[in-house]
Amino acid sequence: MAGTRYEFRVEGRLSEEGRSAFPGMRISEEPPQTIIDGDVVDDAQLHGILAQLQALGVMVVSARPVPG
Repeated sequence: MAGTRYEFRVEGRLSEEGRSAFPGMRISEEPPQTIIDGDVVDDAQLHGILAQLQALGVMVVSARPVPG
């Protein structure tokens, strides 16, 4: 089920544990930030991703839908 593509920018680098928390999403580094992007099917999943980032203690710089 496709959704809206989102880009999440977080401060610093994600640990292996952090990376494994987002299966199916692309993770890349653009120092000093890490970019996580992928399809988000609904608001519940969006809020779940943000909650997971908070639980990992990661500072979210931005979260935005990607046009296209």
